[in-house]
Amino acid sequence: MRNIDTIYIDGRFVTPNGTETIDLHNPSTEEKIGTVRLGDAEDAQEAVAAAKRAFPAFSRTAKAERIDMLKQLNAAVLARVPDLTEAMALEYGAPQVFTRFSVPHAASSFATMATVLEDYQFERKIGRARVVMQPSGVAAAITPWNSNIGFITSKLATAIAAGTTIVIKPSEMSAIQTQILIECLHEAGLPEGVFNIVNGLGNVVGAELSRHPDISKVTFTGSTAVGREILQSAADTFKRVTLELGGKGPNIILDDADLEVVIPAVLRMGFVNSGQACVAGTRILVPSHRLDDVLSKLKQEINAFKVGAPDDPNAMIGPMVSQKQYDRVQSYIELGLQEGASLLAGGLGRPDGLERGWFPKPTIFTGVNNQMRIAREEIFGPVLSVIAYRDDDEAVSIANDTPYGLQAYLHGTDASRMQALADRLDSGRVVINGALHEPLAPFGGFKQSGIGREYGVFGLEAFLEPKAIIS
Repeated sequence: MRNIDTIYIDGRFVTPNGTETIDLHNPSTEEKIGTVRLGDAEDAQEAVAAAKRAFPAFSRTAKAERIDMLKQLNAAVLARVPDLTEAMALEYGAPQVFTRFSVPHAASSFATMATVLEDYQFERKIGRARVVMQPSGVAAAITPWNSNIGFITSKLATAIAAGTTIVIKPSEMSAIQTQILIECLHEAGLPEGVFNIVNGLGNVVGAELSRHPDISKVTFTGSTAVGREILQSAADTFKRVTLELGGKGPNIILDDADLEVVIPAVLRMGFVNSGQACVAGTRILVPSHRLDDVLSKLKQEINAFKVGAPDDPNAMIGPMVSQKQYDRVQSYIELGLQEGASLLAGGLGRPDGLERGWFPKPTIFTGVNNQMRIAREEIFGPVLSVIAYRDDDEAVSIANDTPYGLQAYLHGTDASRMQALADRLDSGRVVINGALHEPLAPFGGFKQSGIGREYGVFGLEAFLEPKAIIS
């Protein structure tokens, strides 16, 4: 049993003023594994005050100093990768196929941003002006439970690179992961107040950070509904806001695709992180004349996506994070049946042999049109919809007919054709033939998938303000 009863403010582990506690559970067994004591608005205010005190000195640090800090943070997190992996498996239920990538990737956020910083020019000459890129002020970051460690490290790395101090509110459902990560970050020995981490509820700590007058910048990853609330709260003080929100990614199979290669990739993109991913390609778009072949291959290949606990090295899909999330996924499967879609695979309930834990069946619907709710709303679980299209123009039209625009996928053999189609998709990222993640490329969405970009130079400049000095 792990009981988390401290938060991190001004370089120290401190007891929060808040007294409310919530239980932590292992989603693979539904058993209680600990508790976390939550901070309150007063704790958020103290964290902001610490970050504000630290900001003047930290914002004037040399680029070389901050590069050294990023390298120290990278080393500190890498040293605890086994512990972080174990915590993510226990508290989140992530299968090994996901933790093998996500935990080392979290550590690499610092190294990647150090590389960006080495080449970045904070001062440049434009016409007669000297333009200086200046830290925008104290930042706040609010992170979700579906890859808690990685979201904290990527946002913190960018703030450090920019010379910005920060207050982070992680998901309270990820408190064990957060605690181990804080221990890593503390070992790096950064100046007091540069980063502060307060466990707490979104409508308490998150809301306080979103409206606090001393916060100049908010970066949030999570649902579109919460992002809308943050944007409204931030408007009163004209905070700079970066929002990385929901998605309903099109997973487009072109008519020249080699199905032996493409179908496993399509399912990987759809079921990434057990479907609990804003980037999941949950709408599979299929040429009408190849629909039967695609459905046959999908039904065959889905059997390779085993559902299981993290201690099963063959598991590809883990449990949903909570009973609430499991129930949400079940309700959408029921909704799909009510809307007239047909099940190609999966359905309601747990997979055979799993009597405990919040495990869903990986589910594929056919006979779906793009106006059904299962095709328009983010389910955040391993539920995919197959939608037929006539030609490239209709594929693009269906792909873009969504409130979202975060990440899209193209699968085929004609490289130039896919590049041309990618240019027509309203999506912050387009991944061709399952290409690997590129941490230097900007990440963010069109439409209700968010505002602004993270990663690389684009992410760095989201924490900076240009100032023109004309002489």
